Amino acid sequence: MTGITAPERAAAQAYARLLESTQAVLSDPALAPLAGALLTPPMAEADEALRAAGLSGNEERLLHLVAALRAPAGARR
Repeated sequence: MTGITAPERAAAQAYARLLESTQAVLSDPALAPLAGALLTPPMAEADEALRAAGLSGNEERLLHLVAALRAPAGARR
């Protein structure tokens, strides 16, 4: 990915980890009741990374970065 700063990459990665953690917790009936406690750390990490990258409130840019991060290597711009 060109044109992405290190803080933006960190924010996109933290957001992706939050999504994956959320999916894992909520898909397991035994873990779902503990979602608040289990997801607090990845939410805090993502919030801090978004602030550090200046992406708080800029969902369009964040989602673009996440999509670019997850794109196959040959499809990245």
